[in-house]
Amino acid sequence: MEPVVTVGLDGSPESLGAARWAADEADGRKLTLRVLHAWPLLAPEPTHLPSEMDQNYWAKRIVHNAKAELQARHPGLTIVGNLVAEDAQEALLKAAAESEMTVLGSRGMEPVESYFLGDISMPVVARAERPVVLVRARTREEGKSSAPGVAGGVVVALKLHGPCDDLLAFAFTAAAARGVPLQVVHGRSMPLHAHAPWGTDHDVTEKIRQDAQKLLSDVLRPWREKFPSVGVTPGIGLESPTKVVVRSAEGAGLLVVGRRRRRPALAPPIGSVATAAIHHARCPVAVIPHD
Repeated sequence: MEPVVTVGLDGSPESLGAARWAADEADGRKLTLRVLHAWPLLAPEPTHLPSEMDQNYWAKRIVHNAKAELQARHPGLTIVGNLVAEDAQEALLKAAAESEMTVLGSRGMEPVESYFLGDISMPVVARAERPVVLVRARTREEGKSSAPGVAGGVVVALKLHGPCDDLLAFAFTAAAARGVPLQVVHGRSMPLHAHAPWGTDHDVTEKIRQDAQKLLSDVLRPWREKFPSVGVTPGIGLESPTKVVVRSAEGAGLLVVGRRRRRPALAPPIGSVATAAIHHARCPVAVIPHD
């Protein structure tokens, strides 16, 4: 199957916002866009039946209307409509296994209430074997009022104590496709011995920062060479990684975080940094499964 970007549609404004984002992404990457709507009650296609008697009418209308709008925005983009008689979660997981990325809408609430995800998004994020991007309905408008210098850029969060090639491949490719800079951030909480009665021990914190900067520089070197057109800004934050990541995402066009495929049996399926990003970042969040 040729590479595709899949977007899940349920007829809501949030899913239509995700479809617009996915169309931009597919067009920028020269990929096919698949618009997917799953409805377990989908009936076999009737023949010579008036629309008012067709029980698939609304399902077909959701896909048709979305395709028409997206095609008008992107005349050269190949868009495939896909109606399936399956549970939405299982249909999306199956589609995600065949897609370069899967895009889902999320319900953006007031800033104080943060991010709310429906029953489908989180299980798909937790189980998908390939990247899933969560998009809020008003992301594009909010991004226009971002702080100067970072608006529209890509931010990727790295832990630096495990494989991160999958995250960097996605982040560098996204930045190159958009023609925007990439900010690579790493947060590291201070150990107990770094704290002193007057605050923090400068010598200890400086040693930790230098070690992290060298490690980050070594990790980024081959990717800088592979993507020479992408401007890269590395950043080290000596505080909670979740705080560093959420703050760094302010004004960004896309935040990229990781999710380990194999986690301890009793651990949550999504780690603390990815969870914080999903719930608090105001921009689209790409969750990349990795080993």
